[in-house]
Amino acid sequence: MNLDRLTLGTAPDSWGVWFASDPHQVGWQQYLDEIAQAGYSWTELGPTGFMPQDPSQLRDELAARALEVCGGTIFAGLHRGAEALEDAVEACAKEARLLTAVGARHLVLLPEQYTDMHTGEATQAGDIDPDQWKNLTTGYDRLGRILAEEHGVDLVFHPHADTHVDTQARVERFLADTDPRFVNLCLDTGHISYCDGDNIAIVERFPERIRYVHLKQVDPVVRDRVRREKLSLAEAVPLGVMVEPPYGEPAMPPLLDALAAVDTDLFTVVEQDLYPVEPHIPLPIGARTAGYLRGCGLGPVRRWPY
Repeated sequence: MNLDRLTLGTAPDSWGVWFASDPHQVGWQQYLDEIAQAGYSWTELGPTGFMPQDPSQLRDELAARALEVCGGTIFAGLHRGAEALEDAVEACAKEARLLTAVGARHLVLLPEQYTDMHTGEATQAGDIDPDQWKNLTTGYDRLGRILAEEHGVDLVFHPHADTHVDTQARVERFLADTDPRFVNLCLDTGHISYCDGDNIAIVERFPERIRYVHLKQVDPVVRDRVRREKLSLAEAVPLGVMVEPPYGEPAMPPLLDALAAVDTDLFTVVEQDLYPVEPHIPLPIGARTAGYLRGCGLGPVRRWPY
């Protein structure tokens, strides 16, 4: 299968970045330097505030490393209703302005976790009622319309472990209940596999909704431990539940073939959860991952020095 319509990128998450600022994370300068060294040409912005927020400075820093931006990310708890939607509109408008200033048009929206990202403790119920589900789906429709019509940005929804849209069944229900004109899917292959879903089945059933991809693999042995011990995602990640290819699930070659069959241009962004991680660890992992995916036919990957 020809993978020419798939474009490889990476994300700050692959360097252990979950927050705008945190003592356990690398800074944005190290991140940008090292992804260029590892062979990537495309990056996401990461959590709002991690990268420089001044468009001129950000453009200069990217240009100095021959990098381009493919997307940004925002968490939103839209199941909570009108006030949450209002907050999300404001946060997304700010992010959208920065994205468009650097030539990007994909905004990845993640549902709010019901566990604390630091401790893993439950912060709200794991299930929501029908009214909250309606808030969630109609809220994303409204937010997607605003982003498209007012900012020229595409909303791609990211299912996520420890949220109310995690399993394959919930993902399929979400797609059925949202408007494809304004809401489509960022398929995170790791989170789908973490929740025992079938990534290829989702791609084949909803090819018209796949508009962005996070490439990630899950260690099935660690996943089984997480199930037995009822651990949160924050507890699972330091155990190594997300692994570099080809050491986990889903298998990459058949997944990439399925994505190529969608027959549209897709960013396929490496996003291996590593928080918290020592600052010297991500670069060799990121470089090996770029090399492995290049061997699968996915690019661009460049050699150092670039």
